[in-house]
Amino acid sequence: MEEKADKTPSGMERTEVTDSAKASTAKAEGGKAKSGSRSMYHFVGEAWKDHSSDDMKAVMWQRLVDWRKEGSFVRVDRPTRLDKARTLGYKAKQGVVVVRARVRKGGLRKHRIRKGRRPKRKGISKITMKKNIQRIAEERTAKRYPNLEVLASYWVGEDGKSKWFEVILVDPNHPVIKADPKLNWICTGKHYHRASRGLTPAGKRGRGLVRTRGRGAEKVRPSLRSHNRKGT
Repeated sequence: MEEKADKTPSGMERTEVTDSAKASTAKAEGGKAKSGSRSMYHFVGEAWKDHSSDDMKAVMWQRLVDWRKEGSFVRVDRPTRLDKARTLGYKAKQGVVVVRARVRKGGLRKHRIRKGRRPKRKGISKITMKKNIQRIAEERTAKRYPNLEVLASYWVGEDGKSKWFEVILVDPNHPVIKADPKLNWICTGKHYHRASRGLTPAGKRGRGLVRTRGRGAEKVRPSLRSHNRKGT
């Protein structure tokens, strides 16, 4: 009697319900695993967030040893931080160049005045620029490569004396860049010498155009020069 009960239509319906429940559960789990997957760029970015890990310490220590022996500007074949470079617009194609630039840390290096005045008025130490070091790196790189325009830059390392930034440069006259709809905006004349005019992401942050709005920032737009330098 029990074997016949298993073969009844009710038993078949019970089996079908069980199979459909299993299928829906497997589908849900598969969708959950698919939505929770991460790309390579995610893990690269997570590794750069934690500089205190043993693996990153060993890698950065050896990198800084090698970078100290190099010059102030070194053209690299591929970005050190691929995730950050891609976020800022880097593409592995003709007309796009990456240069690692080194800039000293600290304030201005002003020469000692030999004329007569009291030491308090010499103004040598404890004087810093309003520009940050990243903007200085971009401007020096643009001056080194006058036929290229600075797209953006990002931090890659520092020690007690220097900071290193990788600057993404674009050739506005290259036919591949002119044909790229996501990069050909830099070919227009209004982006000429954009690093020197504070139009890069680092330059806009330094000018107070990214995180400051409303009260207290009335004169930062369009620029301080348009308000006769009477802003902050």
